[in-house]
Amino acid sequence: MGSEIKAGGPMRVLVTGGSGLVGKAIEHVVQQEAGKLEGEEWIFLSSKDGDLVDVGQTRAVFEKHRPTHVIHLAAKVGGLFLHMKENLHFLRDNIKINDNVLQTAHEMGVTKVVSCLSSCIFPDKTTYPIDETMIHNGPPHDSNFGYSHAKRMIDVQNRAYFQQYGHRYTAVIPTNVFGPYDNFNIENGHVLSALINKTYKAKKDGTPVIVCGSGAPRRQFIYSLDLGRLIIWALREYKEIDPIILSVGEEDEVSIKEAVEMIANALDFKGEIHFDTTLSDGQMRKTASNAKLRRYLPNFTYTPLKEAIKMTCDWFVANYDIART
Repeated sequence: MGSEIKAGGPMRVLVTGGSGLVGKAIEHVVQQEAGKLEGEEWIFLSSKDGDLVDVGQTRAVFEKHRPTHVIHLAAKVGGLFLHMKENLHFLRDNIKINDNVLQTAHEMGVTKVVSCLSSCIFPDKTTYPIDETMIHNGPPHDSNFGYSHAKRMIDVQNRAYFQQYGHRYTAVIPTNVFGPYDNFNIENGHVLSALINKTYKAKKDGTPVIVCGSGAPRRQFIYSLDLGRLIIWALREYKEIDPIILSVGEEDEVSIKEAVEMIANALDFKGEIHFDTTLSDGQMRKTASNAKLRRYLPNFTYTPLKEAIKMTCDWFVANYDIART
């Protein structure tokens, strides 16, 4: 263990998945909002820097940057239909990525790892609101069980590293994230960003916006920059191994219909909005409790949803050429 890192020196933070939605938000907070402290170094990796499914490439990246801390955001993801078709593929690739990152961090003496889980890991049949103690209380939704189980295993592995080695590796679970640099693809994008792109196209083409389903399902949306600030807090301050849900409160849950109306407003779309009820609504709700987060940060203020949607729409219109569509 010659590469052991001495405690007490400045942090060198390696962010995997650094070019994605959450990575870009953390980068913004670090560079534009004075989130970086004196002497700290932050390295944002993209898939171009190495394939984390491959243990040799993962190790090479860690050897090169010698991080003291890791924020692990990288994952193999696809749209709902790809997940349904290729559960095995998503299971194996994500298990490899997570094991490679956590085990390499362990071997190289990384002080702390904060991994990002997904709200799809929650049990499909459950009572609401869901909290952090309920993650393993039953199988996840069947549509993407491969990805969900791989993500759950991070929590299992974190507990095992603590039990065997005393490592402070932990995880955060955000609810639906959106913001600049999201995947705005209409087929495969996150729900809010796909709707932003749909509405933008409908305005340009003078056609109605067609929303899949009734618009009744309710979701908690968190703006990526708010999430970025919270993940940096977790890296610096959160000492538990058990995961923590990063979400707006239950009272801030909105229906897809309300969200679409906010998007139409933000893009000044005056056309018609149709809800195609022949298409499935998916889960009607996934309400998560942020009570644990509130105990730690009672005064954290979230960007109001209307304002955050407006900023995301403005970013999308201004950066349409580089946006993932």
